[in-house]
Amino acid sequence: MNSALRQRLIWLVSSLLLAASVAAIPALNARSASFAHVAATNRFGFRLVESAAAAHVQTQHEAPTFDERLAHIMPQIASTGASVAVADFDRDGWQDFYVTNSREQSLNHLYRNKGDGTFEDVAAALGVADVNQRDAGVSMGAVWGDYDNDGYDDLLLYRYGRPELFHNEQGRRFVSTGAHAGLPAHVNANSATWLDYDRDGRLDLFIAGYWREDIDLWALPDTRVMPESFEYANNGGRKYLLRNRGDGTFEDRTEAAGIRSRRWTLAVAAADLLGTGYPALFLANDYGVSELYVTRDGRTFTDVARESGVGVTPKSGMNASFGDVFNDGRLAIYKSNISEPGVLVQGNDLWVPKETGKGGEYENLASSLGVDLGGWSWSAQFGDLNNDGTQDLYLVNGYVSAGERSSYWYDFSVIAVGHSSIISDAANWPPMKGRSLSGYQRKRVWINDGAGRFTEVAQVVGATDAFDGRAAALADLRNTGALDVLVANQRGPLLLYRNEVDPARHWIELDLEGTTSNRSAIGARVELQWNGMKQLQEVTAASGFSAQNGRRLHFGLGAGSVDRAVIHWPSGQTQVIEKPAVNQLHHIREGATGLALAPGLADPAYAGAPAQPPTPAPGHRDINAR
Repeated sequence: MNSALRQRLIWLVSSLLLAASVAAIPALNARSASFAHVAATNRFGFRLVESAAAAHVQTQHEAPTFDERLAHIMPQIASTGASVAVADFDRDGWQDFYVTNSREQSLNHLYRNKGDGTFEDVAAALGVADVNQRDAGVSMGAVWGDYDNDGYDDLLLYRYGRPELFHNEQGRRFVSTGAHAGLPAHVNANSATWLDYDRDGRLDLFIAGYWREDIDLWALPDTRVMPESFEYANNGGRKYLLRNRGDGTFEDRTEAAGIRSRRWTLAVAAADLLGTGYPALFLANDYGVSELYVTRDGRTFTDVARESGVGVTPKSGMNASFGDVFNDGRLAIYKSNISEPGVLVQGNDLWVPKETGKGGEYENLASSLGVDLGGWSWSAQFGDLNNDGTQDLYLVNGYVSAGERSSYWYDFSVIAVGHSSIISDAANWPPMKGRSLSGYQRKRVWINDGAGRFTEVAQVVGATDAFDGRAAALADLRNTGALDVLVANQRGPLLLYRNEVDPARHWIELDLEGTTSNRSAIGARVELQWNGMKQLQEVTAASGFSAQNGRRLHFGLGAGSVDRAVIHWPSGQTQVIEKPAVNQLHHIREGATGLALAPGLADPAYAGAPAQPPTPAPGHRDINAR
């Protein structure tokens, strides 16, 4: 064989080997990913698979454009608005979710769960899509709650502008009732929640302003609209405590209740944190200290943040969520802040009630438990992601992702230490010029080992995105007993992480319905007891930042079975369910006895129930026993 032919054969064989190698890369990558998923499930008991496109959920958040005098720092001014809120709005037994957009003339989305792993956007058909207009305002978030106790969750939309209340007409359409209900004409709000603060069986409303309510962000009188301090700013928006009159309208009881905050609130959540029987309000404030408003009579509130310990050190609060991290019946408060190594390390806060016998005092255990460093942290949610019987923590982060090789941090730090007259004027803030500010950050998934330590596993279990996260919500969207994760990203896509949990691990879910208490059961507390352990959860509305989890209470059990569930209703009633079956979703009505309708079915005894109830989702049971 001559040398020319030999070289030609060598070239041909080499080419074939190269082509085969290239062709094998996708298969090898898929196999590697498969091995990684199996390894994650084996080691931590679960894995997360991003599945938004497969679920027919495809939406991209867009930000608004305000007064041109703010153009040089617009990415900061228009840095919020991506939110997600979960509810079964049509009562078919499958949880749905509402997603906000924020650009003027953009559309919001209401994804109805079809029960087959996919969703359809019904927002336009039902009247809750076209809600971002220059004159009315642009969406910052939404929260569900049944304010008229007709069995269907209504929707509060809060905006930089006029808040709106949509009444749910039996899951068939939504009707705007904000003006009739007496909501404020203009609130630059980043947070709101439902609560029954006077325990009269009707949901009241709390809306927290961020910017002052007299500011029109599209037409500023001048540029002196920024916080007066990076640590003690008290020139933000007012707060609104709106009492439900029971006739479809609300009255403003803020001043009478003693709430006079002017701090820059980014997140609010409500729960009975001090054991008074009434919900307390925790406010995570930007540019300052947190506030903790407590009521003992359902009429007036007192801010006990300083004496409790949660409102001493000023930080950049962006999250409010609650979890029983030690399985001992104490609800801890998690507040996220800013941590940028080498520049600013505030550290997130995990406020755990002290075991001193003196109620209302907290200590910050974030660092000792390993959940303090989360980047520029936003929404964080407690939930048992791997069904091992302990509360884990999912956190999203990232502020402005722009130029990958440029940073605005130096200029940001210069303005942060300026005099109040300098800080409060937007004209003095250095232009961003396309630079990033804590962008492209990796998310955090902290797994609770049940022994006082959390382990960060995000990259290993599949939460690998680096978008600018804002809202995160946990919900069992497939009725499989696993908490899926929804993430709303600022100027980014909505993500849906399907949670695949080790099937050997047991779980139980409780869907509570009030009768004497508010129909949404918001404020109901459940202590689940199993295998010598216990865990406390409370039904809440808003949780995290601009987010609302599914309202069903989800408990992972490991290999255990349940001894009992003790339910403390807002009305004061206590209900005990003995030995409920595991791996089931149980529908429990306040004060009922015996078995009732299958879950997902509407009870005709209630006003507004449909004549032909929908088919319940599989795996549901009603347990209505004392």
